[in-house]
Amino acid sequence: MRLPAILSYIAIAVLAYACTASASGLTPTQAAGHIGETATVCGVVAGAHYAESSNGQPTFINLGRPYPGQIFTIVIFGDYRGRFSPPPETWTGRLCVTGKITSYHGRAEIKVFKPAQIKR
Repeated sequence: MRLPAILSYIAIAVLAYACTASASGLTPTQAAGHIGETATVCGVVAGAHYAESSNGQPTFINLGRPYPGQIFTIVIFGDYRGRFSPPPETWTGRLCVTGKITSYHGRAEIKVFKPAQIKR
């Protein structure tokens, strides 16, 4: 096989991968470059914590890396926890979240208010 043909196959494979990746949403790492945008972020749950005694009783679901080195966090405040079953801190595996990406202490996050924002 000649070099131009090999390069063509590689280019097609890279394009196919890029289209698949973008169709499934941003990665947790990419989310930081999209602060202020509404988007879908997909990744593997690396850790979760229900801070029951904290103000607002937030649940934090970290994608990519666990706390304190988290890359991206899903935040569900206590007022909305009852809408989710099973409880968010028990979630594992890959999931996607859709919402407005914001920054908290330099880390990207999405606040979730309803189950339709999460795809498991």
